Amino acid sequence: VQLQASGGGLVQVGGSLRLSCAASGLTFNHYLMGWFRQAPGKERELVAAISRGGTTYYADSVKGRFTISRDNAKNTVYLQMNSLKPEDAAVYYCAGKLTVGSSVYYTREFEYQYWGQGTLVTVSS
Repeated sequence: VQLQASGGGLVQVGGSLRLSCAASGLTFNHYLMGWFRQAPGKERELVAAISRGGTTYYADSVKGRFTISRDNAKNTVYLQMNSLKPEDAAVYYCAGKLTVGSSVYYTREFEYQYWGQGTLVTVSS
């Protein structure tokens, strides 16, 4: 199984980025997919998740600014990030959890079986 995250980079405050995570070696539409982030000196936190059926979850800190989506035909999950703030700067990781239902409320790292390598987002002011 491989999760390949991409799309990070340097962006100014108020700017936008779109992260992508391409999955291989798994039955993608059987997996809930999440985006976590980890800033220096902080714990890794769930930013957004999307269930097999497309139900979404967002951390309060990104609601209204970030949008998670998935394309099962391309085995890819996306994170569109708008109105970026300095506090959004972090390494972003995609992760996958095998699920059988439609729940999206899996917020803890240990609940996810597979992880991508991370992509760095830097927000300059």
